[in-house]
Amino acid sequence: MGYYMSKLWSIGRSDRQVKIVITGLHNAGKTTLLYKLALGEIIVTEPTIGSNVETLNRNGLRMQVWDLGG
Repeated sequence: MGYYMSKLWSIGRSDRQVKIVITGLHNAGKTTLLYKLALGEIIVTEPTIGSNVETLNRNGLRMQVWDLGG
């Protein structure tokens, strides 16, 4: 997954917008990854009930990232 995230960062056009859905098994690190990208630091999280949504802006690329809990 890191490969695909680095490809998104390398696009670099200012009018670019993507939507990303993170899914996976319980305790796989989905929420941790989302907040690491959004805040730049690892935080302690509780199990996700429902979903978390964050909008990230990196190098002119706008990403709307959805973390879906199980």
